Amino acid sequence: MKHKIQLSLFFLTSFSLVIFDPNPALATQGHGGIEGVYAHQIAHIFFIISMGGLIYWLRQRGLVREKGWQMIQLSAFFFILWNLDAFLVHLLDDQLKIIQVKRIGLWKIQLTGLYKSPALNNLYYYAKLDHLLCVPAIVFLYLGLKRLVKEQRLNAAEQGRP
Repeated sequence: MKHKIQLSLFFLTSFSLVIFDPNPALATQGHGGIEGVYAHQIAHIFFIISMGGLIYWLRQRGLVREKGWQMIQLSAFFFILWNLDAFLVHLLDDQLKIIQVKRIGLWKIQLTGLYKSPALNNLYYYAKLDHLLCVPAIVFLYLGLKRLVKEQRLNAAEQGRP
């Protein structure tokens, strides 16, 4: 009983500190020097290969005939696009340092390209909208898994299993 009270007190204190003494929540993550960026880029490549392998595996086994697996395949495709996009952004601003971002106001930034190319600035700006690829990937994954669970429960009910 004493341990439960101590554990509850610990979580209540931690929660209170987070609520009443918040730190800024940054939308992007620093990588701790160029070594961190390289490791992060390798992770993007690994994720791309994994999602490509998943798509290949789903197609080889003929699972994409089912709606749930089709949605998971779409999820993997959007995750590939998202990783390619994120890889490009990291390359431009962390590795090659071609793009510099300067905050000039609460809702305004200034993009300065090394080559003064408006096309490169636009590419970078739109590539930073990576949530337009990541969110659909997550939604398709959720819907696909939800569909598979529903089908599994229907099959179990038809066979008289709980």
